[in-house]
Parts: sequence; C-alpha cells; structure tokens
Amino acid sequence: MKAIFDTVSNQCSKTVTKSYSTSFSLATKMLSNSIRQDIYNIYGFVRFADEIVDSFHDYDKELLFNNFTTDLELALKHKISLNPILNSFQETYHRYDIDKSMVDAFMKSMRLDLHKQNYLTDAEYKDYIYGSADVVGLMCLKVFVKGDQEKFNELKDSAMSLGSAFQKVNFLRDLKADFEDLSRTYFPNTDLNHLDETSKQRIIDDIESDFAKGLQGIKNLPIEAKFGVFMAYRYYSQLLKKLKKTPALEIKSTRIRVPNYKKFELLTRSYVKYQLNLL
Repeated sequence: MKAIFDTVSNQCSKTVTKSYSTSFSLATKMLSNSIRQDIYNIYGFVRFADEIVDSFHDYDKELLFNNFTTDLELALKHKISLNPILNSFQETYHRYDIDKSMVDAFMKSMRLDLHKQNYLTDAEYKDYIYGSADVVGLMCLKVFVKGDQEKFNELKDSAMSLGSAFQKVNFLRDLKADFEDLSRTYFPNTDLNHLDETSKQRIIDDIESDFAKGLQGIKNLPIEAKFGVFMAYRYYSQLLKKLKKTPALEIKSTRIRVPNYKKFELLTRSYVKYQLNLL
C-alpha cells in the first residue's frame, strides 16, 4: 500500500531535519502537529539539494543535481517518487498548491552553486537569496496559512524578509567555509580578503532591517505556526548578536555557533514571552 510508503517517506524527511539541523528541528517541534510534518517535508527537499552542491565533493555534483532535478520534475508530475524525500515533498507541494515558480527559483539558485563563485552586483545577490531562501520561506508560509491565499498575500513580504535575514546570517556565519573550502563569496562590494568592521557593520545593518520586517509578520501568523517561527527568529537573532560582537577578522577564521544549552535557554525565554503575549 502506498500509505505505508508515504509514512516511510515522511519519516525520512523528519530524520533528515533532525540529523542536519538541531536548531531548525527544535523550532519545527514548536509548530502545531497539524503542520509539522509538512515543514519536515519541505526541509528534507531543500536540504538534499543543498547537500549535493555543498558537500558531495568526491562525486560528479552536476550529474547528481541533474538527476535530482529530473526526479523532482517526475515526482511533481506523477505525484509519487521512489526517492522518499521527493515523495514526501510532492505530497506537501500538492496539498498546499505551492507555486511551481517557487520550486524553480530554488533549484535555479542551487544550480548556481555548482559553478558560480562570486556575486558582484546587488541584483545577482538578491536574485540568489530570493531563490535560496525567500521562496523557502514562502513555501513554509503556504503551509502555515493552510493555503489561505488572502492571508498568504498579507504575510508574503515579511516572510521573504525573514528568509533573507536567515540566509544572510548563514552567509556571515559560514564565511570561512564558503570562502576557503568552496571559493564562494556572496556579499557584493565586499573584499573578504580584507574584511573590516565597516563592511561587517554594513552587512549586519542590512540583516537587522530584514529581521525587523520579518518580526512584524511573525506577530500575525496563525497560532499553529507563530511560536515555532518565533523560536527560529530568536535563534538567528542570538547568532547575529554573537556575530556582531565578534571582530571581523575572527569571523573570517572561525565558525560562530550557538551552543545547545543556549538554544534551550532561548526556548524557555521565548515560551515565556509567547505565553505572556509579549510577542
């Protein structure tokens, strides 16, 4: 029975989320059970595509990505895939009528990571972030509002801002790995060989602007999603706070982390704020 395979597929996406990201997994657990699995399904899909271009160095990445793209298209068309991650994603995709252009934009940005190493203009930078992060936020928003198009349109811009903020924090946190291991630089008009405090502050100001817009949207999310998304916001805000305090030269030489004990402390404080309606 396909129902058994669908259950196995869902479990695979949940396992991927737990295995690859303790912070995202923790935030997802704070979502209502009615939407939690669909967020696992979206994360599993985007995580696997990202791993192909970022991690599988001993293999033909382009071949793997092309095969993954073909399997994705077939999964969306036929509503089934023997790749359990894609099978679970297509279920969520069809359940919430996710716009195909979002999926295409995401895959376009992931494909850029196969060869493109420098983003020289603001237009290139924004286009990459739209595909790699903003549309992921929009796919999740489709789930959060349970397909309500009016509510989706109301929260769309803030969801994109929050996705952009998360991605830019990741860029800043992963500066060393991206620059040294993958030879990538995402920030335009920034010389990473001589990253200074002025350049770092310009990046942080941009992120804080996105966070401010994103927080306004979080306040208007449905109850099923609000606390989980707020938890993710709090985690990334804490990460940005640590990056802000870290000298520019040190950011280039190390990867800044939020330890697990701090994550659970953030969870406790966030829950108190949420319960007291301080969000």
